[in-house]
Formats: sequence, structure tokens, C-alpha cells
Amino acid sequence: MRNVTSASPDPPAGGQSAAPARAQTLALQGLANRLVRGLLRTPLLSRIVGGRLVTLYIVGRRSGRRYTVPVAYTRYDGGLLLGTPFAWGRNLRTGEPVDIRLKGRRRPADVQAFTDEAGVTERYAVMARDNHSFAKFNKIGLDRDGNPDPADLHLAWAAGARAFQLAPR
Repeated sequence: MRNVTSASPDPPAGGQSAAPARAQTLALQGLANRLVRGLLRTPLLSRIVGGRLVTLYIVGRRSGRRYTVPVAYTRYDGGLLLGTPFAWGRNLRTGEPVDIRLKGRRRPADVQAFTDEAGVTERYAVMARDNHSFAKFNKIGLDRDGNPDPADLHLAWAAGARAFQLAPR
């Protein structure tokens, strides 16, 4: 993925722009994901490692391909709040449940997806305040009080960020 050095602050009419994602994957992301998925499946370790991580089991809408994605979450409004600028997020849709592994236990979760600017930026702000690593990964600056920069939140949305509220069953 490329880093954004300049981005148009206003996406084209009708939705998000096709600007490159601001967040970047790590050089050894695949290896890191495999390691984390293994730790999250291990009963005792999952309680330690899984305090901020959940595994999503996603099926591609068109391809039918299965994705297993460990992702950071924030507890919010009785559920799990997560966000991503990456393509796998397009496979999560409101009203279509997803399987998750939370604290070592696999279970279904109901999904509410947010793609509009207000919905995404509001939830990204919650996640950035709660998890400064999330903010750093998504290039969202924080002020001295830990509040996210509104311009950075807008740029994250304009680059394709989506937010999701999961309600585990």
C-alpha cells in the first residue's frame, strides 16, 4: 500500500474516493497474522492476547474465498467496535452475521456497517481515543488530551475506511 502524501479533502459526489489507503500493512503481515491467529485459538493465551483482538471469519461475497483476519477492537455501546481501510471490510454488511473468535470462543456476531463520513469518523474517533496503536496505524494524530485530529479522521474516511459495530451472540 502507498502512503498518502496529499489527498483531496473532498471525495467525489456520491461517496468515498478511490484514494490510496493511509494505513499500511507490516512487511511480514501474513506471518504476524498467522502467529496472532494461533495465539487467539489457544485457550489460556487467548485471554491475555485477546484483550484487544478478535478474529473475524469472513467469506468473500463474490469469490467465496475464506478470510481469517485478526483485528483490534474497542468495547463500545455494548458490543465490539472495529475499523479498517482494507478490502476485506467490504465483505461485512449490516444484517449479515459474521463468525468471530473472541477470548478463545468462536461464535456468531451481528454486524452493523458504517461507510458514511459521519458514521466512520465518529467511530474512528472512539477507537483512536481508546487505542493509540489503532490511531498510529491509521495515521490519526492525537492532541495532548488524546483527542483525534478531525482532518486525519476525514482523510481516513476519504481513503476508504469503514467502521463496524459487532454484537456477539
